[in-house]
Amino acid sequence: MQFNDRANLDTSQIEDRRGGGFSGGRGMAIGGGGLGLVVTLVMALVFGVNPFSGSDGGYGSPYGDPADEVAGARAGSAGDLAQVCRTGADANAREDCRIVGYVNSIQQYWTEYFARQGQQYQPAKTTFFTDATNTGCGSATAEVGPFYCNADEHVYIDLGFYDELRQKFGAKGGPFAEAYVLAHEYGHHIQDITGTLAQRQDNDRGAQSSSVRIELQADCYAGVWGRNAAETGFLTPPTDADIADGLNAAASIGDDRIQKQSRGRVNPEAWTHGSSEQRQQWFTVGYRSGDPDACNTFSGRI
Repeated sequence: MQFNDRANLDTSQIEDRRGGGFSGGRGMAIGGGGLGLVVTLVMALVFGVNPFSGSDGGYGSPYGDPADEVAGARAGSAGDLAQVCRTGADANAREDCRIVGYVNSIQQYWTEYFARQGQQYQPAKTTFFTDATNTGCGSATAEVGPFYCNADEHVYIDLGFYDELRQKFGAKGGPFAEAYVLAHEYGHHIQDITGTLAQRQDNDRGAQSSSVRIELQADCYAGVWGRNAAETGFLTPPTDADIADGLNAAASIGDDRIQKQSRGRVNPEAWTHGSSEQRQQWFTVGYRSGDPDACNTFSGRI
């Protein structure tokens, strides 16, 4: 999956805080769910609802004051990206520019989709950070992994996550796996716009829970974007190998696989994101249909 060399990248959709961090302030609490430290951190890493959340339903950490400033954050550094990430050729050459391009393509798809429905899409920025940052949902560290915060309508990601995905979770990686991560997070933004996130019940777990249904729908939306990505003008159509990389990434962070690796047994009662098979299944539903209406994970059993 390559970018069209002459595609114009829009870095205004990115806030670049890399190299920043916060000094002092409150730390992040670790725990919950009876799954233990390792699994709890992993669950936070698997794109979506922070397992430590419960105060505001935000898709991020609830700790820290959203009004606090990030000490040393490079608030204006998106301008640096604008100098180096200008075209699809830059996206083919640099990882950070590639992520800019994926964000552009994902939001272009949803802008056009909403317009066809006679509605207006509300853009969401993606924030790059290193190690730690503050968000509308509170403070967060890189251990939380990529997540969407509905309080400020931002996707947050430390780009080092992609190394973690390969090294700790055994995913093959690859550009389309990176795109899948972002498309999933923007799936949560779509759920926020449509009101689906409001259907999530606090501390809801289990194979048929609202948490799992929300996560699987975001996987389906990622597949929908993948099917339509080339039509946005930024990318060539994904190859079979690209889709295989996306499915491999989805399987790598299934609840059952994570539980088996960390504790040696599988407990569906504690699932929050869905099994490897379910995550692959719903991504495939989205990709084959190319239609968000096919992503109804709230009807019947999943």
